[in-house]
Amino acid sequence: MSTLDSILKETRLFPPPDEFKHQATIPGMDAYHALCEQADDHYLSFWGDLARQLISWKKPFSRVLDDSQAPFFKWFDDGTLNVSYNCLDRHLAQNANKIAIIFEADDGTVTRVSYAELHRRVCQFANGLKSLDIGKGDRVIVYMPMSIEAVVAMQACARIGAVHSVVFGGFSAKSVQERIIDAGAVAVITANEGMRGGKSVPLKTAIDDAIALGGCECVRHVVVYQRTDNGSANWQDGRDCWWHKLVEKQPEQCEPTWVGAEDPLFILYTSGSTGKPKGIQHSSAGYLLGAINSFRWVFDIKPNDIFWCTADVGWITGHSYVCYGPLGMGATQLIFEGVPTYPDANRFWQMIARHKVTIFYTAPTAIRSLIKLGADLPRQHDLSSLRLLGTVGEPINPEAWIWYHETVGGSRCPIVDTWWQTETGSVMIAPLPGAVATKPGSCTLPLPGIIADIVDESGAPVEPGKGGMLVIKKPFPSLVRTIWNDPERFKKTYFPEEFNGRYYLAGDSANRDEHGYFWIMGRIDDVLNVSGHRLGTMEIESALVANPLVAEAAVVGKPHDIKGEAVVAFVVLKGARPAGEEAKKIAEQLKTWVAHEIGKIAQPDDIRFGDNLPKTRSGKIMRRLLRAIARGEEITQDTSTLENPAILKQLQEPA
Repeated sequence: MSTLDSILKETRLFPPPDEFKHQATIPGMDAYHALCEQADDHYLSFWGDLARQLISWKKPFSRVLDDSQAPFFKWFDDGTLNVSYNCLDRHLAQNANKIAIIFEADDGTVTRVSYAELHRRVCQFANGLKSLDIGKGDRVIVYMPMSIEAVVAMQACARIGAVHSVVFGGFSAKSVQERIIDAGAVAVITANEGMRGGKSVPLKTAIDDAIALGGCECVRHVVVYQRTDNGSANWQDGRDCWWHKLVEKQPEQCEPTWVGAEDPLFILYTSGSTGKPKGIQHSSAGYLLGAINSFRWVFDIKPNDIFWCTADVGWITGHSYVCYGPLGMGATQLIFEGVPTYPDANRFWQMIARHKVTIFYTAPTAIRSLIKLGADLPRQHDLSSLRLLGTVGEPINPEAWIWYHETVGGSRCPIVDTWWQTETGSVMIAPLPGAVATKPGSCTLPLPGIIADIVDESGAPVEPGKGGMLVIKKPFPSLVRTIWNDPERFKKTYFPEEFNGRYYLAGDSANRDEHGYFWIMGRIDDVLNVSGHRLGTMEIESALVANPLVAEAAVVGKPHDIKGEAVVAFVVLKGARPAGEEAKKIAEQLKTWVAHEIGKIAQPDDIRFGDNLPKTRSGKIMRRLLRAIARGEEITQDTSTLENPAILKQLQEPA
């Protein structure tokens, strides 16, 4: 890929409303440009000043950046701090009684906790973990439903210096097992069940199954939060303990464990283009700075705001804009357990009206599904409390953007379309809502201090209107530090030799328009974006091939009006190619298999069978042909290098 042609032309421009601009943290483009110039002219002091302003340090740092071992950058590395202290303790003097979290459960039950109460819960649970001999540097898997307890678990790990690794509660036992083994986790924090859309999710059973798969001898303890009245099977005395029993006699104060700025805060596994998930390792201080500062700037947070990010804590969005950014700023936030369509498609709009939400941050896939289920439903609810909207996870198509702006925001709320990644830790490109005029579908401009560009394969900038590879040219504090246990993969993936290790390669293609606005065009590798979740094709292919019936498989994505991308699998069986009802039956079996092996979010929407896959004579699968087939497009590419051109017709037939 040298450059890509951009065919999307969007000319509508929405300036910040005057009323919003006048009260904004960054009020207007002059203020934005001043910050950018400050960062350009004095890059290190720019970040150093922010770190001193926004973080409470036990031991102040004297060095902002150590790049002597690039790309393994170290920020503020001679300083010490505690992330939980920054999220809780420092707010107690002035805001102990301020509501930290409003939690709405799947059945609509509402619980509110103040900063003082959240601090007490975190301290007691942290003391409980310490009583199990869990401490600094130990890795802990968190496999929880969305709840106050999920936040408590993460904060408690941070408080004692343990490294948490949150696994989304929809992932299968095998996925959990892989992450336990790779992290070397000494403990798992889970619940007996979760509730999602009126149905129970057996989380403790999945943990039992994961450990039973083998290789998890490192796990000494499984702490179980009792979410429902149902018991928990396969209870193992000595290993398993109830959360409420663990904390009932614990002290309500827990002295924070002070850690180095570069000590790991968490590992979060994300799919890669190989079969092995990547353990993205973030630091303590640099990550916290990115989460707090971006939360402050992008969401223009004010003391009386009610912020609602709909993401699960199993994803990076739930880390940065549920667990750490809002609490680091002392904000009040809403979190919920469930799905946006249960008990019906009014759920989101009812919750915004009921809790007087002022800032609403969700995924384009949720927006598209809610449009489909009831485009006029928001008008039936009082959404006048809203002052700012946001999107995350993938680019939002202009039609959905306009609906979001007009129907949900009443044409008065700016929309912050945010581009960032698990690896960046915090928002990189987004319209600062009091400064930047927005365009439907564009994430607009980089935040001050983020030096982004679009380059060709040689690293040279591409001309405006042409697409290329999105890169960030200078290190920044919230950047991933390494891939857990695999530093060479980190360098090869994110700082490739073709750029002389200079630039962070985002893995996305993008272009810039005449205003300098960035437009994200998609992945440059084979990672799918399904309902805002990044899924590696290799992981799904590996799961399919693990089925005894399957000889070979290739997976691609095709556009989906709700999920963004749908998973299409091309499968070669060990036996004869099935047809008719037999093909449908086997396809359903394989879909169920993938759901069990990885999770339902990875389940293929469509499975096609062939006698073989389209390959070059050297044996390379021609994925570009499979993408064309999946999308129902006419094959115009050169097929002269194909070893077996006759199978293309087979693969065009759905099961």
